[in-house]
Amino acid sequence: MSDYMFMLESHLSTDQFRVVGEMQKLAGAAGANLFLTGGALRDMLGGFPVRDLDFTVETNALKLAKAAEKHGATILSTDDLRKSAEMRFAGGVTAEIGMARTEKFPKSGGKPQVAPATIHEDLRCRDFTVNAIALSLNKASLGLPIDPTNGVGDIERKELRAIHNYSFYDDPSRMLRLIRFKVRLGYAIDERTRLQYENAREAEMLTRITADALGAELRHAANEPLAGDLMKALEEEKLIELYSPALAGPKLNLATFQKLQKARQLVPVDYRMNGMPLFLTVLMEKLNAKERSALVSAAALTKAEVGSIAKLEAAAKKLDKDLRSPKLQKASQLYQVLMKAPGEMVIYLLVYSEQRLVQDRIRNYFQKYLPASLEITDEMVVAAHAGLVPGTPKFLRAKEEMIYTRLDSRPKKPAPEPEPPPPPPMSSFARGPGPRAPR
Repeated sequence: MSDYMFMLESHLSTDQFRVVGEMQKLAGAAGANLFLTGGALRDMLGGFPVRDLDFTVETNALKLAKAAEKHGATILSTDDLRKSAEMRFAGGVTAEIGMARTEKFPKSGGKPQVAPATIHEDLRCRDFTVNAIALSLNKASLGLPIDPTNGVGDIERKELRAIHNYSFYDDPSRMLRLIRFKVRLGYAIDERTRLQYENAREAEMLTRITADALGAELRHAANEPLAGDLMKALEEEKLIELYSPALAGPKLNLATFQKLQKARQLVPVDYRMNGMPLFLTVLMEKLNAKERSALVSAAALTKAEVGSIAKLEAAAKKLDKDLRSPKLQKASQLYQVLMKAPGEMVIYLLVYSEQRLVQDRIRNYFQKYLPASLEITDEMVVAAHAGLVPGTPKFLRAKEEMIYTRLDSRPKKPAPEPEPPPPPPMSSFARGPGPRAPR
Protein backbone atom coordinates (compact mmCIF):
# COMPACT_ATOMS: atom_id res chain seq x y z
CA MET A 1 0.00 0.00 0.00
CA SER A 2 2.82 2.37 0.86
CA ASP A 3 4.33 1.69 -2.57
CA TYR A 4 1.26 3.18 -4.25
CA MET A 5 1.34 6.29 -2.08
CA PHE A 6 5.05 6.71 -2.80
CA MET A 7 4.33 6.33 -6.51
CA LEU A 8 1.52 8.86 -6.24
CA GLU A 9 3.74 11.45 -4.55
CA SER A 10 6.54 10.94 -7.07
CA HIS A 11 4.22 11.37 -10.08
CA LEU A 12 2.19 14.37 -8.95
CA SER A 13 3.37 17.95 -8.91
CA THR A 14 3.73 19.69 -5.56
CA ASP A 15 0.45 21.55 -6.12
CA GLN A 16 -1.39 18.39 -7.18
CA PHE A 17 -0.20 16.46 -4.13
CA ARG A 18 -1.26 19.36 -1.91
CA VAL A 19 -4.77 19.21 -3.42
CA VAL A 20 -4.94 15.47 -2.68
CA GLY A 21 -4.14 16.27 0.96
CA GLU A 22 -6.77 19.02 1.09
CA MET A 23 -9.45 16.70 -0.30
CA GLN A 24 -8.49 14.01 2.21
CA LYS A 25 -9.06 16.44 5.07
CA LEU A 26 -12.40 17.66 3.70
CA ALA A 27 -13.67 14.13 3.08
CA GLY A 28 -12.52 13.03 6.53
CA ALA A 29 -14.34 15.94 8.14
CA ALA A 30 -17.49 15.00 6.20
CA GLY A 31 -17.17 11.31 7.10
CA ALA A 32 -17.06 10.38 3.40
CA ASN A 33 -14.99 7.71 1.67
CA LEU A 34 -12.70 9.32 -0.92
CA PHE A 35 -10.80 7.70 -3.79
CA LEU A 36 -8.44 8.88 -6.52
CA THR A 37 -9.79 7.29 -9.70
CA GLY A 38 -9.87 7.19 -13.47
CA GLY A 39 -7.39 9.12 -15.56
CA ALA A 40 -5.12 10.11 -12.69
CA LEU A 41 -4.52 6.46 -11.74
CA ARG A 42 -4.25 5.36 -15.37
CA ASP A 43 -1.61 7.97 -16.17
CA MET A 44 0.31 7.38 -12.94
CA LEU A 45 0.51 3.62 -13.46
CA GLY A 46 1.20 4.00 -17.18
CA GLY A 47 4.07 6.42 -16.65
CA PHE A 48 2.29 9.40 -18.21
CA PRO A 49 2.15 12.92 -16.76
CA VAL A 50 -0.94 13.40 -14.59
CA ARG A 51 -2.78 16.34 -16.13
CA ASP A 52 -5.96 16.33 -14.04
CA LEU A 53 -7.07 14.77 -10.77
CA ASP A 54 -10.21 12.63 -10.62
CA PHE A 55 -11.81 12.06 -7.21
CA THR A 56 -14.74 9.76 -6.48
CA VAL A 57 -16.60 9.96 -3.18
CA GLU A 58 -19.24 7.62 -1.77
CA THR A 59 -21.66 10.46 -1.07
CA ASN A 60 -23.03 13.56 -2.81
CA ALA A 61 -19.89 15.02 -4.39
CA LEU A 62 -21.46 18.44 -4.90
CA LYS A 63 -21.51 18.98 -1.13
CA LEU A 64 -17.80 18.17 -0.97
CA ALA A 65 -17.17 20.52 -3.90
CA LYS A 66 -18.92 23.35 -2.04
CA ALA A 67 -16.80 22.62 1.02
CA ALA A 68 -13.68 22.86 -1.16
CA GLU A 69 -15.00 26.15 -2.57
CA LYS A 70 -15.08 27.60 0.93
CA HIS A 71 -11.38 26.79 1.21
CA GLY A 72 -10.42 28.69 -1.96
CA ALA A 73 -11.23 26.32 -4.83
CA THR A 74 -13.35 27.45 -7.79
CA ILE A 75 -16.27 25.43 -9.18
CA LEU A 76 -16.03 25.61 -12.99
CA SER A 77 -19.09 23.51 -13.84
CA THR A 78 -21.48 21.01 -12.28
CA ASP A 79 -23.45 18.00 -13.47
CA ASP A 80 -26.58 17.63 -11.35
CA LEU A 81 -27.50 14.30 -12.92
CA ARG A 82 -24.21 12.61 -12.03
CA LYS A 83 -23.61 14.75 -8.92
CA SER A 84 -20.15 15.80 -10.10
CA ALA A 85 -18.21 19.04 -10.42
CA GLU A 86 -15.20 20.35 -12.35
CA MET A 87 -12.96 22.46 -10.10
CA ARG A 88 -9.81 24.55 -10.13
CA PHE A 89 -7.58 24.78 -7.07
CA ALA A 90 -4.69 27.05 -6.13
CA GLY A 91 -1.70 26.64 -8.41
CA GLY A 92 -3.97 26.02 -11.41
CA VAL A 93 -4.67 22.38 -10.47
CA THR A 94 -7.86 21.11 -12.12
CA ALA A 95 -9.90 18.21 -10.77
CA GLU A 96 -13.21 16.44 -11.11
CA ILE A 97 -15.12 15.37 -8.01
CA GLY A 98 -17.83 12.81 -8.73
CA MET A 99 -20.27 10.68 -6.79
CA ALA A 100 -19.71 6.91 -6.87
CA ARG A 101 -22.61 5.79 -9.05
CA THR A 102 -24.13 3.25 -11.39
CA GLU A 103 -25.45 4.27 -14.80
CA LYS A 104 -28.09 2.35 -16.73
CA PHE A 105 -29.04 3.35 -20.27
CA PRO A 106 -32.71 2.70 -21.14
CA LYS A 107 -31.98 4.03 -24.62
CA SER A 108 -28.75 3.96 -26.63
CA GLY A 109 -27.10 7.35 -26.51
CA GLY A 110 -29.75 8.70 -24.16
CA LYS A 111 -29.45 10.00 -20.62
CA PRO A 112 -28.56 7.30 -18.14
CA GLN A 113 -30.43 6.45 -14.98
CA VAL A 114 -28.01 7.36 -12.21
CA ALA A 115 -28.01 5.90 -8.71
CA PRO A 116 -25.54 6.20 -5.79
CA ALA A 117 -23.22 3.20 -5.47
CA THR A 118 -20.10 1.82 -3.83
CA ILE A 119 -16.70 2.41 -5.39
CA HIS A 120 -16.59 -1.22 -6.63
CA GLU A 121 -19.96 -0.85 -8.38
CA ASP A 122 -18.86 2.48 -9.84
CA LEU A 123 -15.67 1.07 -11.35
CA ARG A 124 -17.54 -1.83 -12.98
CA CYS A 125 -19.81 0.65 -14.79
CA ARG A 126 -17.02 2.61 -16.51
CA ASP A 127 -15.95 2.55 -20.15
CA PHE A 128 -12.53 0.88 -20.32
CA THR A 129 -10.60 -1.18 -17.80
CA VAL A 130 -7.66 1.25 -17.74
CA ASN A 131 -10.07 3.92 -16.45
CA ALA A 132 -11.61 1.64 -13.81
CA ILE A 133 -8.90 1.71 -11.13
CA ALA A 134 -9.13 3.49 -7.78
CA LEU A 135 -6.76 4.27 -4.91
CA SER A 136 -8.17 4.67 -1.42
CA LEU A 137 -7.40 7.98 0.29
CA ASN A 138 -9.13 6.97 3.49
CA LYS A 139 -7.29 6.67 6.78
CA ALA A 140 -8.17 3.01 7.43
CA SER A 141 -7.22 1.83 3.93
CA LEU A 142 -4.82 4.53 2.71
CA GLY A 143 -3.04 3.49 -0.48
CA LEU A 144 -5.20 0.42 -1.10
CA PRO A 145 -5.64 -0.15 -4.87
CA ILE A 146 -9.08 -1.24 -6.11
CA ASP A 147 -9.05 -2.89 -9.55
CA PRO A 148 -12.13 -5.09 -10.15
CA THR A 149 -11.63 -5.34 -13.95
CA ASN A 150 -7.83 -5.93 -14.03
CA GLY A 151 -7.08 -2.52 -15.50
CA VAL A 152 -3.53 -2.67 -14.11
CA GLY A 153 -2.88 -5.78 -16.21
CA ASP A 154 -4.17 -4.03 -19.34
CA ILE A 155 -1.92 -1.04 -18.63
CA GLU A 156 1.05 -3.41 -18.39
CA ARG A 157 0.03 -4.98 -21.71
CA LYS A 158 -0.72 -1.55 -23.18
CA GLU A 159 -4.20 -2.58 -24.28
CA LEU A 160 -7.56 -0.84 -24.33
CA ARG A 161 -10.38 -3.18 -23.32
CA ALA A 162 -14.07 -2.32 -22.93
CA ILE A 163 -15.61 -3.47 -19.66
CA HIS A 164 -19.00 -4.51 -21.06
CA ASN A 165 -20.08 -6.27 -24.25
CA TYR A 166 -22.65 -3.52 -24.88
CA SER A 167 -20.46 -0.58 -23.87
CA PHE A 168 -20.66 1.07 -27.31
CA TYR A 169 -24.41 0.46 -27.50
CA ASP A 170 -25.07 2.09 -24.14
CA ASP A 171 -22.97 5.14 -24.94
CA PRO A 172 -21.96 5.31 -28.63
CA SER A 173 -19.69 8.31 -27.99
CA ARG A 174 -17.30 5.80 -26.41
CA MET A 175 -16.29 4.89 -29.97
CA LEU A 176 -14.78 8.37 -30.34
CA ARG A 177 -13.26 8.06 -26.88
CA LEU A 178 -11.65 4.73 -27.81
CA ILE A 179 -9.77 6.31 -30.72
CA ARG A 180 -8.77 9.30 -28.59
CA PHE A 181 -7.24 7.10 -25.89
CA LYS A 182 -5.57 4.92 -28.53
CA VAL A 183 -3.79 7.96 -29.91
CA ARG A 184 -2.93 9.56 -26.58
CA LEU A 185 -1.68 6.43 -24.83
CA GLY A 186 -0.29 4.61 -27.84
CA TYR A 187 -2.11 1.44 -26.70
CA ALA A 188 -3.46 -1.32 -28.95
CA ILE A 189 -7.17 -2.08 -28.99
CA ASP A 190 -8.04 -5.48 -27.55
CA GLU A 191 -9.29 -7.84 -30.28
CA ARG A 192 -12.65 -8.42 -28.62
CA THR A 193 -13.12 -4.68 -28.06
CA ARG A 194 -12.30 -3.99 -31.72
CA LEU A 195 -14.98 -6.51 -32.71
CA GLN A 196 -17.51 -4.83 -30.39
CA TYR A 197 -16.57 -1.49 -31.94
CA GLU A 198 -17.11 -2.80 -35.49
CA ASN A 199 -20.42 -4.42 -34.55
CA ALA A 200 -21.68 -1.18 -33.03
CA ARG A 201 -20.75 0.69 -36.20
CA GLU A 202 -22.55 -1.87 -38.38
CA ALA A 203 -25.60 -1.41 -36.16
CA GLU A 204 -25.40 2.34 -36.96
CA MET A 205 -24.84 3.31 -33.34
CA LEU A 206 -22.86 6.34 -34.56
CA THR A 207 -26.14 7.95 -35.62
CA ARG A 208 -27.28 7.86 -31.99
CA ILE A 209 -24.48 10.05 -30.66
CA THR A 210 -26.15 13.24 -29.47
CA ALA A 211 -24.94 16.73 -30.34
CA ASP A 212 -24.09 17.31 -26.68
CA ALA A 213 -21.94 14.17 -26.63
CA LEU A 214 -20.17 15.22 -29.84
CA GLY A 215 -19.48 18.62 -28.31
CA ALA A 216 -18.14 17.10 -25.11
CA GLU A 217 -15.78 14.86 -27.07
CA LEU A 218 -14.64 17.81 -29.17
CA ARG A 219 -13.74 19.71 -25.98
CA HIS A 220 -11.65 16.75 -24.85
CA ALA A 221 -9.95 16.63 -28.26
CA ALA A 222 -9.12 20.34 -27.96
CA ASN A 223 -6.94 19.61 -24.94
CA GLU A 224 -5.12 16.63 -26.42
CA PRO A 225 -1.40 17.27 -26.95
CA LEU A 226 -1.33 14.98 -30.02
CA ALA A 227 -4.02 16.93 -31.86
CA GLY A 228 -2.56 16.27 -35.31
CA ASP A 229 -2.33 12.52 -34.79
CA LEU A 230 -5.85 12.44 -33.32
CA MET A 231 -7.42 14.27 -36.27
CA LYS A 232 -5.66 11.95 -38.70
CA ALA A 233 -6.92 8.89 -36.78
CA LEU A 234 -10.49 10.25 -36.74
CA GLU A 235 -10.25 10.82 -40.49
CA GLU A 236 -8.98 7.26 -41.09
CA GLU A 237 -11.83 5.84 -38.97
CA LYS A 238 -14.31 8.07 -40.83
CA LEU A 239 -15.43 9.57 -37.53
CA ILE A 240 -14.56 13.17 -38.33
CA GLU A 241 -17.57 13.18 -40.67
CA LEU A 242 -19.84 13.16 -37.62
CA TYR A 243 -18.94 16.81 -37.14
CA SER A 244 -19.03 17.86 -40.78
CA PRO A 245 -18.98 15.92 -44.08
CA ALA A 246 -16.81 18.76 -45.42
CA LEU A 247 -13.97 17.65 -43.12
CA ALA A 248 -13.71 14.31 -44.93
CA GLY A 249 -11.13 15.65 -47.37
CA PRO A 250 -8.67 18.49 -47.90
CA LYS A 251 -10.69 20.84 -45.68
CA LEU A 252 -9.49 18.90 -42.66
CA ASN A 253 -6.55 21.12 -41.79
CA LEU A 254 -4.05 18.34 -40.98
CA ALA A 255 -0.92 20.37 -41.79
CA THR A 256 -1.86 23.10 -39.30
CA PHE A 257 -2.97 20.53 -36.74
CA GLN A 258 0.53 19.06 -36.93
CA LYS A 259 1.97 22.54 -36.33
CA LEU A 260 -0.32 22.84 -33.31
CA GLN A 261 0.85 19.45 -32.04
CA LYS A 262 4.50 20.45 -32.46
CA ALA A 263 3.89 23.74 -30.64
CA ARG A 264 2.18 22.03 -27.71
CA GLN A 265 5.13 19.70 -27.29
CA LEU A 266 7.17 22.76 -26.26
CA VAL A 267 4.98 23.58 -23.28
CA PRO A 268 4.98 21.87 -19.86
CA VAL A 269 2.11 19.53 -18.97
CA ASP A 270 0.69 21.89 -16.34
CA TYR A 271 0.80 24.95 -18.61
CA ARG A 272 -2.50 26.75 -18.18
CA MET A 273 -4.47 27.31 -21.35
CA ASN A 274 -7.97 27.03 -22.79
CA GLY A 275 -7.40 24.79 -25.79
CA MET A 276 -10.86 25.16 -27.33
CA PRO A 277 -10.54 28.57 -29.13
CA LEU A 278 -7.28 27.62 -30.86
CA PHE A 279 -8.51 24.12 -31.68
CA LEU A 280 -11.68 25.52 -33.27
CA THR A 281 -9.61 28.08 -35.19
CA VAL A 282 -7.62 25.30 -36.85
CA LEU A 283 -10.64 23.02 -37.30
CA MET A 284 -12.79 25.64 -39.02
CA GLU A 285 -10.07 27.49 -40.91
CA LYS A 286 -10.87 26.00 -44.32
CA LEU A 287 -14.66 25.75 -43.90
CA ASN A 288 -17.04 28.24 -45.50
CA ALA A 289 -19.73 30.03 -43.48
CA LYS A 290 -22.41 27.43 -44.20
CA GLU A 291 -20.11 24.53 -43.25
CA ARG A 292 -19.06 26.28 -40.05
CA SER A 293 -22.68 26.82 -39.07
CA ALA A 294 -23.44 23.13 -39.66
CA LEU A 295 -20.49 22.06 -37.48
CA VAL A 296 -21.58 24.39 -34.69
CA SER A 297 -25.03 22.83 -34.77
CA ALA A 298 -23.73 19.24 -34.99
CA ALA A 299 -21.59 19.67 -31.85
CA ALA A 300 -23.99 21.99 -29.99
CA LEU A 301 -21.23 24.57 -29.54
CA THR A 302 -22.09 27.60 -27.42
CA LYS A 303 -22.08 31.20 -28.62
CA ALA A 304 -19.19 31.89 -26.27
CA GLU A 305 -17.13 29.08 -27.82
CA VAL A 306 -17.80 30.28 -31.35
CA GLY A 307 -17.12 33.89 -30.41
CA SER A 308 -13.83 32.94 -28.73
CA ILE A 309 -12.28 32.28 -32.16
CA ALA A 310 -12.40 35.94 -33.25
CA LYS A 311 -11.43 37.16 -29.78
CA LEU A 312 -8.36 34.93 -29.75
CA GLU A 313 -7.20 36.13 -33.15
CA ALA A 314 -7.59 39.81 -32.19
CA ALA A 315 -5.81 39.40 -28.86
CA ALA A 316 -3.01 37.35 -30.43
CA LYS A 317 -2.32 40.11 -32.96
CA LYS A 318 -1.80 42.56 -30.10
CA LEU A 319 0.55 40.14 -28.32
CA ASP A 320 2.43 39.63 -31.59
CA LYS A 321 3.01 43.36 -31.78
CA ASP A 322 4.15 43.52 -28.14
CA LEU A 323 6.64 40.72 -28.69
CA ARG A 324 8.20 42.58 -31.62
CA SER A 325 8.93 45.59 -29.43
CA PRO A 326 12.60 46.62 -29.33
CA LYS A 327 12.06 47.52 -25.65
CA LEU A 328 12.16 43.84 -24.69
CA GLN A 329 15.89 43.80 -24.15
CA LYS A 330 16.01 41.84 -20.88
CA ALA A 331 14.96 38.27 -20.28
CA SER A 332 12.84 39.37 -17.33
CA GLN A 333 10.87 41.77 -19.53
CA LEU A 334 10.00 39.05 -22.02
CA TYR A 335 9.16 36.69 -19.16
CA GLN A 336 6.70 39.19 -17.66
CA VAL A 337 4.91 39.71 -20.98
CA LEU A 338 4.44 36.01 -21.66
CA MET A 339 3.63 35.06 -18.07
CA LYS A 340 0.64 37.41 -18.15
CA ALA A 341 -0.60 36.23 -21.57
CA PRO A 342 -3.21 33.44 -21.74
CA GLY A 343 -1.61 30.19 -22.81
CA GLU A 344 -3.80 29.71 -25.88
CA MET A 345 -2.68 33.11 -27.16
CA VAL A 346 1.00 32.20 -26.88
CA ILE A 347 0.48 28.85 -28.64
CA TYR A 348 -1.58 30.62 -31.33
CA LEU A 349 1.47 32.70 -32.23
CA LEU A 350 3.69 29.63 -32.36
CA VAL A 351 1.29 28.21 -34.93
CA TYR A 352 0.38 31.30 -36.95
CA SER A 353 2.92 34.11 -36.44
CA GLU A 354 5.11 34.78 -39.47
CA GLN A 355 7.56 36.86 -37.44
CA ARG A 356 10.81 34.97 -36.78
CA LEU A 357 11.57 37.26 -33.83
CA VAL A 358 8.25 36.41 -32.18
CA GLN A 359 8.78 32.70 -32.71
CA ASP A 360 12.31 32.82 -31.29
CA ARG A 361 11.26 34.81 -28.23
CA ILE A 362 8.45 32.40 -27.41
CA ARG A 363 10.77 29.41 -27.79
CA ASN A 364 13.33 31.06 -25.52
CA TYR A 365 10.60 31.60 -22.96
CA PHE A 366 9.61 27.93 -22.88
CA GLN A 367 13.08 26.45 -23.26
CA LYS A 368 15.13 28.84 -21.11
CA TYR A 369 13.29 31.45 -19.06
CA LEU A 370 10.35 29.41 -17.74
CA PRO A 371 12.61 26.53 -16.55
CA ALA A 372 14.98 29.07 -14.98
CA SER A 373 12.11 30.70 -13.08
CA LEU A 374 11.27 27.35 -11.49
CA GLU A 375 14.75 27.25 -9.96
CA ILE A 376 13.57 29.86 -7.44
CA THR A 377 11.76 27.89 -4.72
CA ASP A 378 9.68 29.09 -1.79
CA GLU A 379 12.43 27.89 0.54
CA MET A 380 14.93 30.15 -1.19
CA VAL A 381 12.60 33.13 -0.78
CA VAL A 382 12.11 32.40 2.93
CA ALA A 383 15.88 32.10 3.41
CA ALA A 384 16.49 35.44 1.69
CA HIS A 385 13.56 37.30 3.29
CA ALA A 386 13.06 36.19 6.87
CA GLY A 387 9.56 36.80 8.19
CA LEU A 388 7.71 36.59 4.85
CA VAL A 389 4.83 34.13 4.83
CA PRO A 390 4.45 31.98 1.67
CA GLY A 391 1.37 32.85 -0.35
CA THR A 392 1.07 36.45 0.86
CA PRO A 393 1.31 39.36 -1.62
CA LYS A 394 4.65 40.51 -0.16
CA PHE A 395 6.05 37.01 -0.46
CA LEU A 396 4.92 36.70 -4.09
CA ARG A 397 6.46 40.07 -4.98
CA ALA A 398 9.74 39.06 -3.35
CA LYS A 399 9.72 35.79 -5.29
CA GLU A 400 9.06 37.62 -8.56
CA GLU A 401 12.00 39.95 -7.95
CA MET A 402 14.27 36.99 -7.26
CA ILE A 403 13.10 35.37 -10.51
CA TYR A 404 13.76 38.56 -12.50
CA THR A 405 17.23 38.86 -11.00
CA ARG A 406 17.99 35.22 -11.81
CA LEU A 407 16.82 35.61 -15.41
CA ASP A 408 18.81 38.79 -16.08
CA SER A 409 21.96 37.45 -14.46
CA ARG A 410 22.02 34.20 -16.41
CA PRO A 411 25.28 34.13 -18.36
CA LYS A 412 24.80 34.38 -22.06
CA LYS A 413 26.25 31.70 -24.24
CA PRO A 414 29.76 32.86 -25.13
CA ALA A 415 30.34 33.73 -28.73
CA PRO A 416 32.49 31.15 -30.52
CA GLU A 417 36.09 32.18 -30.97
CA PRO A 418 36.82 33.29 -34.51
CA GLU A 419 38.63 30.77 -36.61
CA PRO A 420 42.29 31.64 -37.30
CA PRO A 421 42.89 33.13 -40.74
CA PRO A 422 44.27 30.75 -43.35
CA PRO A 423 48.08 30.82 -43.71
CA PRO A 424 49.43 33.05 -46.48
CA PRO A 425 50.37 31.27 -49.70
CA MET A 426 53.97 30.10 -49.73
CA SER A 427 56.41 31.18 -52.39
CA SER A 428 57.67 28.66 -54.90
CA PHE A 429 61.03 28.82 -53.16
CA ALA A 430 59.47 27.81 -49.82
CA ARG A 431 57.43 25.06 -51.42
CA GLY A 432 60.47 23.56 -53.08
CA PRO A 433 60.75 22.38 -56.65
CA GLY A 434 57.56 21.15 -58.19
CA PRO A 435 57.10 18.55 -60.88
CA ARG A 436 58.61 19.47 -64.19
CA ALA A 437 56.28 19.97 -67.03
CA PRO A 438 56.84 17.40 -69.75
CA ARG A 439 58.71 18.71 -72.74
